[in-house]
Amino acid sequence: MIFIEILWLDQSDVKSVLDMPLALFAVESGFREHGLKKVQMPPKSYLYFKEHNGDLRTMPSFMEGKDIAGVKIVNVHPDNREKGLPTVMAVVVLNSTETGAPLAVMDGSYLTDMRTGAAGGVAAKYLARPDSKVVGMVGLGDQAHTQLLALSEVMDIEEVKITCRKSGRCIAFEKKMHPVVNCDITSKDSIKEVCDCDILVTTTPVRSPIIDSEWVQEGTHINAIGADASGKQELGPSLLKKSKVVVDDIVQASHSGEVNVPISTGVFYEADIYAELGEVVAGIKPGRESDEEVTIFDSTGLAIQDLVTADMVYEKSLEKGIGEKLGLF
Repeated sequence: MIFIEILWLDQSDVKSVLDMPLALFAVESGFREHGLKKVQMPPKSYLYFKEHNGDLRTMPSFMEGKDIAGVKIVNVHPDNREKGLPTVMAVVVLNSTETGAPLAVMDGSYLTDMRTGAAGGVAAKYLARPDSKVVGMVGLGDQAHTQLLALSEVMDIEEVKITCRKSGRCIAFEKKMHPVVNCDITSKDSIKEVCDCDILVTTTPVRSPIIDSEWVQEGTHINAIGADASGKQELGPSLLKKSKVVVDDIVQASHSGEVNVPISTGVFYEADIYAELGEVVAGIKPGRESDEEVTIFDSTGLAIQDLVTADMVYEKSLEKGIGEKLGLF
C-alpha cells in the first residue's frame, strides 16, 4: 500500500522560517511570473456568511515555471476581535503537480499578513519616489504592522504618521513598531493630516471613501490594501481618476479591489487601469515615470503570493527538519 505523508506546519513553525526579506523575495518573484503570464490563477471565490458578518475564500494557483501548486482557504470575520479570535485565519495546502497528492498543510494567517505586507513593499519599490521618507498610515490593525515592516526594508523611513479612531491602538502601534523601524512615529488627529506624506497606506474595511483627492499631494504613492471584497472602498473616485492605478490582478481587482465600486457605478473603467504590478516588475511596463505623478497600488491579495511564499516556507522547513509529518492514508 502506498503511504502518503504530509508535513504539518503550525504558526510557530512558519514564523521560525519566514521573515520579511524572504517574503519580499518570494512575492516579487511571484508577481514577475504573473506579469509574464506563467501562472494559472482563477479569481478567488467567496462564500458569504451574512448572519455572522464574515466570509470564506478559496484561492488556488499553479506556477508553471516553478512547477508548484496549492490552495489557500481563508476567512475574514471582523467581529472575531470581540471574541478573542483573529479576524483573518487561513491554511495553505501545497500539492504535488505530478500526483496531486498533498505535500504540506500550514498555517496561513501569519503567512497572509507577511505576503500582503510584502506586496506593499514590492509596489513601493517600483512605484514610490526613491527619496520617499514619510509614511502615512490609516488603519492600525495587524496588516498595518507588516505593511510598515515591508516598507522599512525597501525605503529609508524617517517618520511615520498614524491615525485611528481608538487612541489606545495608536499608542500600542507606536510601542510595538518603533523598535522595529527605528524612526519617529507620530499620532495625528485626522486622516487629512496623515495624508501629508510620501507613501500613504490604507488598511481599513470601510465601504465608503475616507481619503479625499484634495488631501493627496503630487508625488504620493498609495498602497490601498483594505478593499479586498465587493463593495469595499477607501479612496475617492476623483483620486483614482487623477492617478496612475496599478492593480495586482485586473479581473480580481475589478470585482473585489479598490476599483470595484467605481467600476460598478461607471465613474471609473477597467481601461483606466494602467497595469498589473507583475507587468511592472517584469519590465513590460514602466512604473513611476515622474516625481509629480500620484501612483496607487490596488491590492486584493493573489493566490500566487500565498503559493510562492508557502513553497519557500516548505523548502526551508524540510532543510531545517521543522514541522510534524502526518500520514494521510
